[in-house]
This record gives sequence, structure tokens and C-alpha cells, in this order.
Amino acid sequence: MKQIDLENTRSLIKHFIIKHNTKNILLAISGGQDSIYLIKILETLKKQLSTAKLQTSYIYIDHQWKYNSHEQIKHIINYIKSIKSHIIIYQISQITLSEDQCRTFRYNIIIQHAIKYNFKLIITGHNSTDQIETFIQNMIKGSGIESLNNLGIKNKIYQNIFLLRPLLKLDREIIYWICKKFYLPIWSDSTNYVYKIQRNRIRQELIPYIKKYLHKNIENNIKSLMNNYYYQNEYIKQSVIKLYLKSRHNKRIAINYKKINQQNFILQIKIIQLFCFDNFQIYLENSKIVKIINKINNQSSNLLKILKHKNFNFFINNNWFYLSINR
Repeated sequence: MKQIDLENTRSLIKHFIIKHNTKNILLAISGGQDSIYLIKILETLKKQLSTAKLQTSYIYIDHQWKYNSHEQIKHIINYIKSIKSHIIIYQISQITLSEDQCRTFRYNIIIQHAIKYNFKLIITGHNSTDQIETFIQNMIKGSGIESLNNLGIKNKIYQNIFLLRPLLKLDREIIYWICKKFYLPIWSDSTNYVYKIQRNRIRQELIPYIKKYLHKNIENNIKSLMNNYYYQNEYIKQSVIKLYLKSRHNKRIAINYKKINQQNFILQIKIIQLFCFDNFQIYLENSKIVKIINKINNQSSNLLKILKHKNFNFFINNNWFYLSINR
């Protein structure tokens, strides 16, 4: 089973490289088991695809959370030197324990680095266990269905730059077993036991508690639920796009609200969100869109201004819902 998973991961990366004629790859690493395992796969693929002249580089973001950050950096540098490859290290001077802020900083740095140095593919070490933890975090936050399964294997993030997460079919235990099998130098991250970080409490306390006292197959059940949510969300997105295209004004920035308010309530919300983003790249929270829908449904005059958001005005006239810039 583990050998099959190992071959599938290698084949997934190889298939992507060949399909997109990828020459330069940027791997975001942490020193933990996931990224060390990916380093081994990429170095093996470089030898297998030697005629393709595949170039790999590694990037590490130091959040300076740990008292031994410098020792970890030395460990990573020594390992990258041993395989005769290259690494770039960024330090974030604004120290924070907020996982959301750190994720934002980290992705911004990685994407800007990829753009600057012309990397077409970014690879990260997210695994299926990370996906489950992210699902639980988003559920606690009250996120919508589109956010409950927001870690995809492949995403296009900027023009012709792709983000690949080839380990999403593997859980943490399998990856650990593989690293032990090949004697890979894993760095034990002490921040995994800092309980001020919400993910750590979910990983170390909540999931083990549920498995012991409530349901031992909780992780598999969440995977099945995420899979169902994915297809439900895809259906909603396709329906929203079709309805939006049918309700658009052929000349003005407007949509026919008479056609919209006949739809399911969640479709009404999503169509208006798409309308705002498509025309002015603004994102409206659900609470504001609900106000808009209520005012549209209760309107009693032909011309009515119903909302102002930053520099934008929303109003209705006859059967049309308009969005304009406030000058």
C-alpha cells in the first residue's frame, strides 16, 4: 500500500511536468517530513528526466517562532548542500503566532519569488491530514461550502504559474513511514506543540479525542464529506455562471434582478457576488448581499438606491440591478 502511494505521488508530479513542459520548479519546504520527502522525489525525477533539463530550487520562510530557528536553518542548508541544489531563505521580521497572518505572508513571499525568478510550478507539502485540519478550522469559523474544501491538488494562481500539492492523497503517518524507510533527515518542529496555535490543538487534542470517544473513523468520514462538498460546490458554481450570463445586460453593468430573485436564495447570493467581482473585482460579504436582496424584493419604486459600498453605488431601475462608481 505504501509503495503504491509512493509511486502514485511520483507519477503525479512527473505527469504534470511533462504535460506542462515544466523546466523550473520551486518547492516550499519546512524541514519537516512532508517537504523532505518531496525533495527526495524531485531529486529522483531530475535524474529520470535528465534530458528535459529540469531545474529545481527550494524556498524556506522563517517565521522566527522557535528559539532554535537558526539551528533549523543550518540543518536545512546542510541538507540542500548535500544534494547539490539551491535554497533561498526569507525571514519575516514581524513575528506573529496568527496562523492566518503567517499563511498570508508565506504565500505572498513564495508567489512573488516565483514571479520574479520565472518559476512556472510551485510545490507545497500539504497532506491529507492537513486538509482535514483545515476543514475543521474552516467549519469552526462558519465558512461556506466553498471554503470547506479549499485545498486542491492543482491550482492556477497567477497567469501561467501553477501550485501543486501532490501529497494530498497521503496522510501524515504514511509519509512518516516513507521518511523512516529512506533514512531522510526530518527536523522535529517544536512549534507543533504550541497550543496557542489553533491547528495544534485540533491535531493534538480534538481529533484524538473524537477518535477515542466519538468515532474512530472521523478522518475517513471527513474525507468523504469533503469529496461530496467538492461536487456540490462545483454544481453550484456552474449553475451560478450560467444564470449570471443569462441575466447580464448586453450593454450596461447590470443584471436582471427579476430573473435572479426567482432562484434559490444561495444562488441569488452567489450571482450578485460574481456580478460585483466580474465587473469591479470587489468582494461583498454575504451579510451585505442579503441586505441587497431584501431591498430588491421589497422595493416599491422604479429607481431606488439600495446600498453604498466604498466607492460603489448599487441601485435598481425597472427590472435591472446596477453597479456604478461613485465619482
